[in-house]
Amino acid sequence: MAGTEFDKIQQLVLLKLNGLDPYMLYHCKAHTVDVLHQSERIARAEGVTDKHAMFLLKVAALYHDTGFLETYNEHEKKGCDIFLKDALQFHFSPKDKQQVVDLIMATKIPQQPVGLLQEIICDADLDYLGRNDFKEIASHLKEEFFHYGVITDEEDWKKLQILFLENHQYHTRSSRELRDPVKKTNLAGLLR
Repeated sequence: MAGTEFDKIQQLVLLKLNGLDPYMLYHCKAHTVDVLHQSERIARAEGVTDKHAMFLLKVAALYHDTGFLETYNEHEKKGCDIFLKDALQFHFSPKDKQQVVDLIMATKIPQQPVGLLQEIICDADLDYLGRNDFKEIASHLKEEFFHYGVITDEEDWKKLQILFLENHQYHTRSSRELRDPVKKTNLAGLLR
């Protein structure tokens, strides 16, 4: 059931994400797909074998940034509303719906995940901080932040990046092991 239903949900969400503002250079469809893949990878590394839990995690990964279709601020809440409206077309119990909503809301910065699945989606959402493609992905975020007035100049951006990386912690053991070393290197590069 989850396979075909998930495929339908994925198709629906990815189609919706075509409607994102073209200035969404970081919070774009590619980011959503990356978070979906990283969620699956981290879940496997963390020993998640429950198919239904994996299904809900993947659904939450798809919806976690859909709120950007309607608002830049508080997009997680809007993403939950979009999910709950779409969920009427599918087979989600009230408990399942609540779990997906909780997973989406867990990605809100500052992240405060409760339980392994929330830790996984949080780590997947910020996985790039500890990767070699960090600079490239961060440059997309910088352009997006400039466009939306989150930052006003290069100095703002550099301070924000350094502060964010210094305060960020991966929540899962597997992400700490895999991503922390490169994250330290990325931070060192910013401090130079």
